[in-house]
Amino acid sequence: MIVTGQVDGIPVAFLARHGRGHRLLPSEVPYRANLYALTPLGVEYLLSFSAVGSLREELRPLDMVLPEQFIDLTRQRASTFFGQGAVAHVSMAQPVCPNVADALARAASGLREPVRVHRGGTYVCIEGPQFSTQAESQWYRSMGASVIGMTNMPEAKLAREAQIAYATPRDGHRLRLLAPTRGRGHGRCRDGEPAEERAERAADRGRRNPYSRCRTAHLYRPYGSF
Repeated sequence: MIVTGQVDGIPVAFLARHGRGHRLLPSEVPYRANLYALTPLGVEYLLSFSAVGSLREELRPLDMVLPEQFIDLTRQRASTFFGQGAVAHVSMAQPVCPNVADALARAASGLREPVRVHRGGTYVCIEGPQFSTQAESQWYRSMGASVIGMTNMPEAKLAREAQIAYATPRDGHRLRLLAPTRGRGHGRCRDGEPAEERAERAADRGRRNPYSRCRTAHLYRPYGSF
């Protein structure tokens, strides 16, 4: 569903990529259909908003990140409009429109409460829906990635094929598994809550919602994963 309207006299179209109520996993998002639906409306600029995990200590929560490059590690998503007799090769050397990114940076700096804006950097897109392991996060850092998410690919590729100028403002939620547990082991969760208490809360949710029960849940309780 696309909602259209005007902001300061400028026509805009809003599309929730995960569907109303956020019901679609990143791998289930119909990326091609979403981009295709925007083209008849005359959309020329696409601002792709979503949350990411920070892979750099200097990217703090609530900072705005405007990445300029992408690493696509997705595996299950149709990533082109071409095929079935239509052959084309589109350059992705510069996937982000610098003019749109400039406008976003200026808008952020002009807010009543300015936010810290980081220009540049690389967004690594993983398949999900699980978050990365600590080893994977360190690997992404070694590749030069700045932030990690699950939704920008193949969105950016399809926007380029559709000739829509693309930029992606990101707010970093948390550092993604960079620091060791500092001796706490698995007995406490990273937010300081004892694993036993978190497991009990999860069990209570399961009692109230039978569809959330898992026959192997007890295996994960020592790790505070619920």
